Amino acid sequence: METDRANLRLVRTGTHAERLLREPDPTVVPVDAAHRFAGPRSVSDRFNAVRLLSLDAHGRVLDWMNWQEATCLYVRGAVAWTLGDPCLRVHGGTSRLSGEQSVIELHPIVAARGHARSHALDPTPALTNAALFARDDYLCLYCGRDFTRPHLTRDHVIPVSKGGRDIWENVVAACFHCNSRKGNRTPQQAGMPLLAVPYRPSWVEHLILSNRNILADQMAFLRNQLPKNTRLQA
Repeated sequence: METDRANLRLVRTGTHAERLLREPDPTVVPVDAAHRFAGPRSVSDRFNAVRLLSLDAHGRVLDWMNWQEATCLYVRGAVAWTLGDPCLRVHGGTSRLSGEQSVIELHPIVAARGHARSHALDPTPALTNAALFARDDYLCLYCGRDFTRPHLTRDHVIPVSKGGRDIWENVVAACFHCNSRKGNRTPQQAGMPLLAVPYRPSWVEHLILSNRNILADQMAFLRNQLPKNTRLQA
């Protein structure tokens, strides 16, 4: 199987409203078949990083999937409907009868037949440092400065030793200096007020935060799925 060269409109994404809701800043990325790609590795990585948005037949958001997984849905006849113009073309085998090579055009948003399991409709995003730092936009929520991932830590607003839990609503990104300064105290006790209230992102928010190669059609669809009270809609 191989994929044709295609132009993909990518939307640079972040976690704050001004990054998410501004006018898209599209970038045209040349995409070639991975197995015959001869250019810089960074472009090949971009190709492999492109994800298609998976929905159930009712339009409920499920997850991201790669082009191989999407192709399997098309081949099995498991695609209920799609949204957006085709973004990738996949070539398959050659028919013995017609001598023509099969071609499948993949769309940026793909709804699969069948019903999603109840626990998959609105799953809780796993609390990892990567997801936490993305939620807080790689800012220390005490001093407000930008940091790279290796220079951030997970801070428990109410320390675990004082009964605090390791949950989304009780953790924030903090630089080493602020985490050390706060120590085993609450923000009030340390005189270090939080710059934002920690919150549990919805599944749609999590999908936006976890993918930095979102296609324009996908971003438009996901914007309409965001809960009204989300910080990303501020």
